[in-house]
Order: sequence, then structure tokens, then C-alpha cells
Amino acid sequence: MSTSCATVGTEWLNPVGTRLALPGRNNHFRGKCELSRRGFTFNGIVAAGASVMTTSVVAEPSKGLERLPFKPEGYNYWTWRGHKIHYVVEGEGFPVVLIHGFGASAFHWRYNIPELAKRYKVYALDLIGFGWSEKALIDYDAFIWRDQVVDFLKEIVKEPSVLVGNSLGGFTALIAAASLTDEVKGVTLLNSAGQFGDASSAAEGTEETALQKFILKPLKEIFQRVVLGLVFWQSKQPARIESVLKSVYINSSNVDDYLIDSITRPAADPNAGEVYYRLMTRFISNQRKYTLNSVLRQLSCPLLLLWGDLDPWVGPAKANQIKEFYPNTTIVNLKAGHCPHDEVPELVNEALLDWLSATITPASSLETVSET
Repeated sequence: MSTSCATVGTEWLNPVGTRLALPGRNNHFRGKCELSRRGFTFNGIVAAGASVMTTSVVAEPSKGLERLPFKPEGYNYWTWRGHKIHYVVEGEGFPVVLIHGFGASAFHWRYNIPELAKRYKVYALDLIGFGWSEKALIDYDAFIWRDQVVDFLKEIVKEPSVLVGNSLGGFTALIAAASLTDEVKGVTLLNSAGQFGDASSAAEGTEETALQKFILKPLKEIFQRVVLGLVFWQSKQPARIESVLKSVYINSSNVDDYLIDSITRPAADPNAGEVYYRLMTRFISNQRKYTLNSVLRQLSCPLLLLWGDLDPWVGPAKANQIKEFYPNTTIVNLKAGHCPHDEVPELVNEALLDWLSATITPASSLETVSET
């Protein structure tokens, strides 16, 4: 699948598909952190559990960070509902499961997996239809990916864990956590997809007339196939992918051959064009039936928001709205775009590790002691 969906203006899509460019500054960041159970403070970043803070910094990403080796053949595979699913697993300890955004793959966590794996057992999963997972010709919706993650936790991880998701992967993490309240001990969202609204109103529809069903609808489908086929062909070209990526990474130093190759290879799959069409016409057009309101009402674990403030699609106002709706939330604001984990991985890794050690790991240790 290609991550470039420039003609579709929706926050479900990874913004490597938007053409909006924002200026940014590069300031090198280094600092010690101070931990407490209610919040933690970096030199220039403030994360608050009780109130929303907006102090932000920007850093040069990936300097000195270990990078996950790129393997064209992939890492590990799991069969789910008869489909081949790709995943990466590194490290030992409490499980942390990483879920990529629209059009990306497990390789998008290239600078996060090695660092997190020094203290935790890290899984990175390719959602069905994306990355090195099978480009299955199925009807795609948010609950397909929820079910995939839920079954992955049950069949592969097999113990309580934390879910971390970017964009579409963030919303997938939320709905999976809402389905497994005992198994998921925390959720981290990086510029998550999803909308606030009334899901019931989106479910209401009028009955199709014969004219709509037999004439207008088929004509619309033909037109959509032609247009989306052209869009997909253009969007999977390496030069186009590079151009679009550089327009949405505030600091484009990490837009390299590794990242571009991780996008172009899955897009070459024979079924990739059809999967793209199904995602655009079926899943994206029905996204209003999935609301953050309904999911957050079911959530019971701590929530961390690592938010790129310069995201052209999902700005900091949405993070504040999530915090207001779900008070058990910590926000860390970063000067980055829609994919802060790849743009400023040093900051994301440090914030996530400190949140895990201050909020999740102590609670899990206490639960283990009480059980014994």
C-alpha cells in the first residue's frame, strides 16, 4: 500500500499523503528527566497528568539511535483468519505493542523498536492490507483491525500489555483496548485518527431507489475505480512518495531510502491497488460511524498522548479535547508533524519510556505481587 493519498482530505490517512508543508526549526535537545507518579518533566517538555501543558520542543531526530535493520523479506509471520500477517518482536520484559498508521508498516517504528527493546518486549504489527501483511481482498473497517490486534494479543503476546499507535493505528489501539480492558494496561496515541461525534446519526440512511441502485451506483463505482486507479499509480512512484514525505515531516532528515523503500515495496503487491480502492470507497466513506466518544467511554486504563503540534491534519486541539473527555490522560506536546515517532524518535522514546516506568510498570509489578 502507498501512504500517499494526497487527494483525500481526511485525518484517517497518514499525512505522508498530504501536500501541506509547514516550516520548522531544528534545536538539539538533551536533558535529564524527573519522575513522579502524577507527571514527569523534561528539559523543555512538560507532561501533565492533572492538567494540559503546552510547552514544546523540537530536536534533531535519530542522531546516535540504533535503527531496526530493513529486511525485504520481513521478520515474523502469523496466520490470522487464513491471512499472512507480518510482525517484528525484539527484547524481553513487559510487552509493548506498536501499531502503525494508514499506509505504513512495522518498519515505520525503526528508531523506536531497538530503544524500547532494551527494557521491554516490543512487538510491531503490520495491519492486514498494509506493509508486509497480506493484501487481502476483504471488506475493510475499523473492527477488522481491532479484531486482528485483539487476536494478536491473545495468540502471540499472551500476557497483559501496552498498546502504542500512530494515526489509524492509534484508533485501532483504542478500540482494541476497549475490548480487552483486563489485558491492556495502558494506551499511547501519537496523533491518533478518530473523530468526536454522534455515531448513531451516521448509521441512519435512506433506502436506495431503483435508479440509484441499478444505474447511478454502478456508474459512480466505475468513475471511482478509474480516478482512484490513477491516484494510486501516481502515489506509489518513489519520487512522488519522497516529495510528499518531505512536505509533512517538519524535519525531513529522516526521509531516506529506508523509509521510501518501506512504502514502495508493499505498493508493488498485485492486490495493493484493489485494497487501496476498497479502503478509499468503503472504510474511509464510513468513518463517521466510529467515534472517539463511544470508545473513550469504554476505556479504563491510563492514556498517554505524544502529540506533534505541527501536524497539518490532527493538531493539538484534538489532544486537549481527548484529555477533557478522558481525564486519565497525560499529554506530551512535540514540535513535529503527524509521525513524531519517526521525526523526533529521541523525544518520543524518552517520553514513552518514562511514562511506562512511572505509570504502567509499577502498577503491573504490584498486581503480580498481590496475585502471589
